[in-house]
Amino acid sequence: MAEVADTAADARACEAIPAHVPAGMVRDYPLKVSDKTTENPFDRIIPEIAAGPIAFYAEGVLPTGDPGWVFRRSEDLRAIFKDGENFTARGWSSFSGLIGDSWYQVPVEYDPPEHTALRALLNPLLAPQRMAALDARVRAYARNYIDTFRDRGSCEFMSEFAFKFPIAVFLELMGLPQEDVDQLLAWEMNLLHQPDVSEIARATRAVRDYLVDKLDAARKNPRDDFIGFIATGKVGERPLSRDEQIGMAFNFYTGGLDTVSTNLGLHFRHFAEHGEDQAWLRKNPDKIVLATEELLRAYAAVTTFRICVKEVEIAGVRVMPGDRVAMSTTLANRDADKYDAPNEVRLDRGPSHDSFAHGPHRCVGMHLARRELHVAIEEFLRAVPQFHIAPDAVIVSTLGPIIQPETLPLVWSAR
Repeated sequence: MAEVADTAADARACEAIPAHVPAGMVRDYPLKVSDKTTENPFDRIIPEIAAGPIAFYAEGVLPTGDPGWVFRRSEDLRAIFKDGENFTARGWSSFSGLIGDSWYQVPVEYDPPEHTALRALLNPLLAPQRMAALDARVRAYARNYIDTFRDRGSCEFMSEFAFKFPIAVFLELMGLPQEDVDQLLAWEMNLLHQPDVSEIARATRAVRDYLVDKLDAARKNPRDDFIGFIATGKVGERPLSRDEQIGMAFNFYTGGLDTVSTNLGLHFRHFAEHGEDQAWLRKNPDKIVLATEELLRAYAAVTTFRICVKEVEIAGVRVMPGDRVAMSTTLANRDADKYDAPNEVRLDRGPSHDSFAHGPHRCVGMHLARRELHVAIEEFLRAVPQFHIAPDAVIVSTLGPIIQPETLPLVWSAR
């Protein structure tokens, strides 16, 4: 009976692979939404993929379980990021489609020229100078969370800091109540780390309804925060459409929460497992900004997607209209053609990296993300002595489309 089942599974797998994909290019891909691991994925799993073929096709690449292409080199991903003629960003995340809505995330699911105008609207809102002006508030949130456990000698870093700190900053910027932290975190987990599509849809609907309610309130009573900006925003003389408003608010939610939480978890896991790097930064706090760029490179965790709209050749591969492409910044940042010893973490490397994507879709919130990471590292190292992972801890990490430790138990000598 097992043999029959295996044969049926093989048949379904064959049906999922398009006819234009050579059989020899189909490979297994472990970075799928339903996959988890108890090993640090950056120790073996990522280096093995990064040392493999420069392009391959795999099942389960998309969060929906659909197959797609994987290009691992930085130069190929950069070419696709900039290629608005042959690839589209429209609809790659599929959140609105899951609930029958017509909005797309702004600006990440828009193509030029629409993308250009919407991006120009947002750039001043998230400019480096404006983010620097928020430093005191961001720092206060970091200190408040750290103070709850600094004298205890231990913390579960993900739930007690990495998840809550970015949400607090997000709520501050959006002008939303801080008591909504736990609810927003629960929705975030189902949106981005849940393999059950029905649960993703439920979370999408809940977040949409929450944001629509806040946008409606801000439209009636304008205010000086991100929600107020979105509710009254204009592209030129044209007010943002209802779909654009929802898509912009939703993109702030997904982009402003999970990616920073993920980076915090991965970076602090590195410090906990590499005491020499932690000690070096304690002695050289002025190097935290430089070191963060290397950590962003070495532990890039996000995969976005593109959809092919015209037949095109990339890295010798024929990509056809309708094909999905995984834009794995994780692999691009471990590219041996671009980086010397890419699997080594050198805090003084100062790399140019792809963690915030590339070209017109370079992350609009990258200045805020950097600010949060710098502040978190500075404040944690100032308040907490040398720390390491709790003995006998088993850390489970999700593998796609965002690589993230589910827990990170840290311990240190209590003062």
